[in-house]
Amino acid sequence: KRRLPDGNPFYPVTGESYGAYAVMCISILIFTVGIVGNVAIMCIVCHNYYMRSISNSLLANLALWDFVILFFCLPLVIFHELTKDWLLGEFSCKIIPYIEVASLGVTTFTLCALCIDRFRAASNVQMYYEMIENCTSTTAKLTVIWLGALLLALPELLIRQLVKEEREPPEVIPCEHCVVRISTALPDTLYVLGLTYNSARLWWYFGCYFCLPTLFTIISSVVTARKIRKAERTSVRGNRKQIQLESQMNCIVVALAILYGFCVIPENISNIVSVYMASGVPRRTLDILHLVSQMMLFCKSAVTPILLLFSYPCIFFFSNLIWCICACFFFLFSKCL
Repeated sequence: KRRLPDGNPFYPVTGESYGAYAVMCISILIFTVGIVGNVAIMCIVCHNYYMRSISNSLLANLALWDFVILFFCLPLVIFHELTKDWLLGEFSCKIIPYIEVASLGVTTFTLCALCIDRFRAASNVQMYYEMIENCTSTTAKLTVIWLGALLLALPELLIRQLVKEEREPPEVIPCEHCVVRISTALPDTLYVLGLTYNSARLWWYFGCYFCLPTLFTIISSVVTARKIRKAERTSVRGNRKQIQLESQMNCIVVALAILYGFCVIPENISNIVSVYMASGVPRRTLDILHLVSQMMLFCKSAVTPILLLFSYPCIFFFSNLIWCICACFFFLFSKCL
């Protein structure tokens, strides 16, 4: 028979309850801003034919994954932080890290694709802006990004297990932890794959999901900026506006890479501490460090649409429109309740 939990995390008011209130308030703010902002990005790109370029499609794809992360992962993570219990048990223990790593892969490959697309645009500004990518080409590029990210994240499903830690007094429900541990019940092939991935996970994570997007973005953006400056010197008056837009888009890609790198750093620090210093660090400290790294990923998903919505004058107009529609919807919904 399942034992009762050890009480309300918000009452009585203690040091831990203040932490619970802070986590809840921050998560509600991130969830609200992120959901509305990412839905706005997707609506803008989907309902405006002239914004269906490959770059805007990539940004909409990024918004879709940010929406998925916030909508499915954030509530489960916060529920576990407050109750020390996984809402869906073993399933949520495995699927949340998988979705988080897949999201990092989508962001990484999307940034690389945006850099390549910006270089193409800077190489021939006039021809590029007269062209709208057809649906087949855009779908093919997005499919490659999705399949690459989902396949590379699959080993995360092999190395996670849900364990219960008994606490005192005996009436208190055991605290559940999602730990990196490979099950011996796996087939030999999957067990060896899990061991190989786990031994290389730290540096694979650092190299693929941090170094690759940041270094690739920096190098390609510098090359693209030189192309843009060369185009400015040789352009006629009619192309200057397009060149300015291209320069602005190049700056946005750099800003996205900086935001992404800043938010991924805590996750890399958490991985390094867990691998090399776990024996000398208290369990609660490791849990807090892991929570901070997850919250930074959620924060990235909430801040990215804000950065995009306020980048272009036309997007800013549409974003205000979407925000007004959403505000009216929530107002009417609250009145109905």
